[in-house]
Amino acid sequence: MPTIRRPDATVAYDVVGSGPPVILGHSLFCTRSMWREVVLRLQDEYQFVNVELRGHGESTAEAAFTLSDLVDDWLAIMDREAIDKAVLCGLSTGGMTAMRLAVREPDRVAGLALFDTNADPERPLDRIRYAILGWAYTRFGLLPRKTLLRSMFSPQTLVQRRELVAAFLDGIQDLDRAQLAHAMNAVFGRGRVDVGRLTHPTLVAVGESDMATPPVCARRIAQLIDGATLEVIRSAGHLTAEEQPEAVASVLRPFLERCLSAM
Repeated sequence: MPTIRRPDATVAYDVVGSGPPVILGHSLFCTRSMWREVVLRLQDEYQFVNVELRGHGESTAEAAFTLSDLVDDWLAIMDREAIDKAVLCGLSTGGMTAMRLAVREPDRVAGLALFDTNADPERPLDRIRYAILGWAYTRFGLLPRKTLLRSMFSPQTLVQRRELVAAFLDGIQDLDRAQLAHAMNAVFGRGRVDVGRLTHPTLVAVGESDMATPPVCARRIAQLIDGATLEVIRSAGHLTAEEQPEAVASVLRPFLERCLSAM
């Protein structure tokens, strides 16, 4: 799989499938494998460039960074792969990155598929709470397991998909604590992104039980972007692409067809 050297980071990504290009970005605490089941359902129709977030999987984070740096990562990868314009499809942190790229470089974007994400800053009290969480995790490897799982998965998934939940916890143990802390600070210390400026075709989707970026966040994004459509994914929490990949692929396919038919 290719990597690209960036300031204070090496960023890994996959290129899978054939057809018009779609850039994928995943959630904090996950890796690019989060999109695996969705890509399998659509890779005969589209080319997916699946970018791994700094500090996760095979991507490094050797120093502090911001979401703006992640935008730079995506643009550098698009340039390397000779992609002039693509649909940006991001979940959580991936969605935050996609929105910022679209604001900065609107001509590089054919459409936005925003899953389980938030255009607003973290609330002040939550920012303090997450800062304490990041400190405890960096120093001692401590994460509030039950709270984290309730934030990431629906009640149905926690009961019926124990292997998925166990794999998520195992994956966190494999991450480098100091590098993950940089990613946590980038996400929880973010500012607001002015999505009201965007005019791209936009799909906003959210798990009905998402506690990390609740449906109210998705509704706000959909209201601010003219013409955006909103989908609620049933029996899913924050990680809709892993919990309900068939449903995610089902809402994504017609949206991609609409965005990329002219490319």
